[in-house]
Amino acid sequence: MTDAGIANETHAAIEAVWRIESARLIASLARIVGDVGLAEELAQDALVAGLEQWPRDGIPPKPGAWLMTTAKHRAIDQLRRRSNLQRKHDEIGRDRELEQRIALAGQASQDEDDVGDDLLRLMFTACHPILPRDARVALTLRLLGGLTTDEIARAYLVGEATIAQRIVRAKRTLSEARVPFDVPGGADLAPRLASVLDVVYLIFNEGYSATAGDDWMRPGLCEVALRLGRMLAVIAPNEAEAHGLAALMEIQASRLAARRGPDGEPILLADQDRRRWDQVLIRRGSLALERAEGLGGALGPYALQAAIAACHARARHAEDTDWARIVALYDALAQIAPSPIVDLNRAVAVAMAYGPAAGLEALEPLADEPALRGYHLLPAVRGDLLVKLDRPDEAAREFRRAAEMARNSREQALLRRRAADAAGSPTD
Repeated sequence: MTDAGIANETHAAIEAVWRIESARLIASLARIVGDVGLAEELAQDALVAGLEQWPRDGIPPKPGAWLMTTAKHRAIDQLRRRSNLQRKHDEIGRDRELEQRIALAGQASQDEDDVGDDLLRLMFTACHPILPRDARVALTLRLLGGLTTDEIARAYLVGEATIAQRIVRAKRTLSEARVPFDVPGGADLAPRLASVLDVVYLIFNEGYSATAGDDWMRPGLCEVALRLGRMLAVIAPNEAEAHGLAALMEIQASRLAARRGPDGEPILLADQDRRRWDQVLIRRGSLALERAEGLGGALGPYALQAAIAACHARARHAEDTDWARIVALYDALAQIAPSPIVDLNRAVAVAMAYGPAAGLEALEPLADEPALRGYHLLPAVRGDLLVKLDRPDEAAREFRRAAEMARNSREQALLRRRAADAAGSPTD
């Protein structure tokens, strides 16, 4: 192999190491220095050192430990430089105290429980409700997903400068608000955990059904969310909703290969080749759902959605789906997490269980729902039901409306095709 080929392989290996180790590295450093922004800077400094040394000396046997040791040394060096400046004595005292903490941390070996605790703290910090939702997503992808600013920007079709600003502002907000790097307890735990789960599922959903652009899906985001969900289920084993979210994402991810055709066109659930569903992911999801159920108590929103996904996964053919059970699960979901989207999905299930006329009736209250104004799936569902009721002209109008509202070009093309099919005319 040429020198260039060896260098490329080494850099690819370093990128893989960073993907695996960066979250744990930043989490451990943040626990020591008490500042997420500083922890990321130290981790990045260690990575730069690795990029300089590893191509020459080879990747060390324990690259994560090498990065951690290097980052701690950089932290101590930085603090010493700061202390050498003529600052106030109290500032110098704080720097020396922090230096001692870093030195002590370097002497103690972390076990897996410590690493898990640090990762959980980092998740709760990155997803803190003090941050706007888009900032939580960006910071989580950066710190826990190991994505670069450019990768996040491309995934969300946002300018790189915009994403960079969100991340910088998020870190500044956490620092200025002195958000503690810990896992909340008592009454604070539930809303903070809900924020973490919400962010992870937002990332997954953007990968599963991209809101805009030319790609129907972005599987890379699904993979990041799955990794975070699995991590959360391991380090928070007694939280039923962590297992519920993991179950939901595993089962939904099992359909990824069947959700688009050879040219990238969308394939809807009823038309998918279920032989292409990933049975390993379905089994993983089913086990995670069993863990959620085994912890006792009523199922939460994510576990209920996982139970709905499991109904689809168990059906060998679309017509075998237990739609009556799905309606009952949506009823339960609407009781604990009411939303127009839940009502819309329930109407689809009602139509499948009890006929399109019943589904259309269930849709009627949603026609003037402010939250669904401009939401393309509402007219898309109406169009589908009107086709089944043999009202093609009305169906075509609904599909055209949905196409105008959709922001994803693949969805727009699908909806225009359905409008043409309903009207009996050729597509553009």
